Amino acid sequence: MTTEQIYSQLTEIFRDLFDDESIVLTPETTATDIPGWDSFNHINLLVAAEVRFGIKFKTAETESLRNVGHLVEIIETKLAKK
Repeated sequence: MTTEQIYSQLTEIFRDLFDDESIVLTPETTATDIPGWDSFNHINLLVAAEVRFGIKFKTAETESLRNVGHLVEIIETKLAKK
């Protein structure tokens, strides 16, 4: 799966979770950029990504997330190991 495909899939997840079709993700996107991205929706987002990509995040990975670009890097690494 390419980086672009991962962003596309994540965009679908974000738009569905936050009910906002205008969301456009960039590597620099953070929780402060998305209205409603609180700790509860952060967990929902990670679970949705795990299901969509068939991966599991470790607690340390989720605690260290800085932005969407970092999330994409983790997803790419996990998909490469499958």
